[in-house]
Amino acid sequence: MFLESAINPTHRRGWIEVICGSMFSGKTEELIRRLTRARIARQRVEIFKPSLDTRYDENNVVSHNENVIISTPVQSSSQILLYATDVDVVGIDEAQFFDDELISVCNKLANSGIRVIVAGLDMDFSGKPFGPIPSLLATAEYVTKVHAICMQCGNLAHYSYRKTSDEKLVMLGETDSYEPLCRDCYTKLRNKP
Repeated sequence: MFLESAINPTHRRGWIEVICGSMFSGKTEELIRRLTRARIARQRVEIFKPSLDTRYDENNVVSHNENVIISTPVQSSSQILLYATDVDVVGIDEAQFFDDELISVCNKLANSGIRVIVAGLDMDFSGKPFGPIPSLLATAEYVTKVHAICMQCGNLAHYSYRKTSDEKLVMLGETDSYEPLCRDCYTKLRNKP
């Protein structure tokens, strides 16, 4: 019986893809690109974002390059399961802002045959693993790490340097508050007296 379902072409196989990196590295842009391609392939797509992310739009996912895709803002990751019905692909943006239940939610979706594409910061402003992203990286079938350009030296950047003295973990901001830096420039600025 197992062998039959394993080779049955109508049996849907789900998986998890994670797109991670620093701020301004193109994570949301890549998420939108993949979801747009899924729609072109006539797949049913649903996109979610945390309701606290209202930087560009209260409802839609918007990249720094102003590309937009319609989304559903949710308060918690468990709400995704309520709305992700009758879909082939689920996209989740700004995943670092979700609770740790997101890992279980993504696995339930993938186990039910849904392709799950998650985008988020892998590290917070202090260089520590951020939210549920590290565990999602461990369970995902596909991982894409994207890089920004270091605003100090021009090398590849993978740190999100906070330019303000605010120490709270979640602080929404743009180029006025953050800049991408390489390891060397990040370390120098963080250790600066």
